[in-house]
Amino acid sequence: MHRPSPGPRAARRPVRALGGAVAAALVALSLGAVGAVAHADSRDDLVREQERKEAERAKVESSLEGVDADLAATYLKLEDAKAKLPVAQEKLAAAEKALAAAERKQEQVAGRLDLAEAESAALEADLAAGAEEIDSTRAAMGELARSTYRGDNAVTTLEVVLDSSSTDDFLQSYAVMGSAVRSQTQVLDDLETASAVARNQRERQTAVTERIGELKAEADSAVVAADEARAAAADHKAEIEKIQADMTALSKQLEDQKSQYAGQLAELEADSAELAREIARIDEENRRKEEERKQREAAARAEAERRAAASRNQSRPAPAPAAPAPAAPAPAAPALASSNFLAPPVPNLYVTSPYGYRVYPITGGWFMHNGVDLRSACGNPQYAAASGTVVSTKPPWQTGTSGNQVMINHGIVGGSSYITVYNHLSRFAVSPGQQVSQGQTIGYTGATGDVTGCHVHFEVWKNGSTIDPMRLPGF
Repeated sequence: MHRPSPGPRAARRPVRALGGAVAAALVALSLGAVGAVAHADSRDDLVREQERKEAERAKVESSLEGVDADLAATYLKLEDAKAKLPVAQEKLAAAEKALAAAERKQEQVAGRLDLAEAESAALEADLAAGAEEIDSTRAAMGELARSTYRGDNAVTTLEVVLDSSSTDDFLQSYAVMGSAVRSQTQVLDDLETASAVARNQRERQTAVTERIGELKAEADSAVVAADEARAAAADHKAEIEKIQADMTALSKQLEDQKSQYAGQLAELEADSAELAREIARIDEENRRKEEERKQREAAARAEAERRAAASRNQSRPAPAPAAPAPAAPAPAAPALASSNFLAPPVPNLYVTSPYGYRVYPITGGWFMHNGVDLRSACGNPQYAAASGTVVSTKPPWQTGTSGNQVMINHGIVGGSSYITVYNHLSRFAVSPGQQVSQGQTIGYTGATGDVTGCHVHFEVWKNGSTIDPMRLPGF
């Protein structure tokens, strides 16, 4: 629990206007949340990031100690929403990037598929034209072969010589015959070339057909990937819209609830003042008892001196057997050095909220945290910091924000009066008036009172004022 210190120590800065302070606190949280988004590259980084977030969460929860549970829950939900927003925005950016890449991939594959299909169509047309040309050439060659076989229009070189009427006529006829032979040879060559081209085109068409099949499968995958990326982006957009809607609703709810806070501050101050008055009464009683002890010791020393003087006076007139010397008063127990006698209430100290002034995130006001908050699981034992007498074990309805509370009077040590206080216990292990020794279990960690979770709240009062426990030698 935290409360303003009493008397002069209770001075604090004025609480700022709630409306503006809430807005400022929310902006600060938003900025902090943005900075909290980390890019972990390994499992160790992720573990450290998780531990850091848990520590930040614990600090925020501790800062809300003393705040009404519903108000604190609203604030923490709003903080969680603000922390989720930049993460969702980052996921959306990644999803949109993946969607853009998937759409580019889909377009590229579709383009390649179009080209392959166009090439396949062209090859199909070329093959058809080539097949027609080959069929025509083969038909002509067949007719020529049949005509030659029958001897139709067959002219030999001898016939050309014999039928020529002159040398010029011979040369002209021979040239015509040679041209016909070359034409036949060329037709054969063209037929062979066309056949080879057709074979190549058929092989190319086969390869293109296979590629078209691959591209269609790739295109289908690209469509699926784009659809999935589009759906993921839509989901992240919806998540962001929900977070923003939650933030709006929670901000309004927080604004509506903050009017309760003034009453809670007054309750905190009243609890603090009452505790201070009670401790002042105990300190006064400790000093009174210490003064009575000193007076008894002084009286004992004076009586011992008087008896010694009387004994000396009686021995002067006539020697007499020496009277037995009076018993010397028991020496006072050596005073312990101030504050060196206190031990922590739990082992393995981990501070979740330190002693001193701190800012309440809801209002921005500064308040004194009179103790130190330490990490401790629900139900863990808490131990007496030193031997002493249990002054009180108060339930929540008597302490208000402090929950179950144990107070131990350690008396005067090193000339100072010491009292320790343990708040928010789940249950007690001691009762009022009981003498306890250092390290004895006095209760168990809990979350009673106005707190957000189980932890230790430990206070040390010295001569009516709180001190920082973590500066003591045993801590």
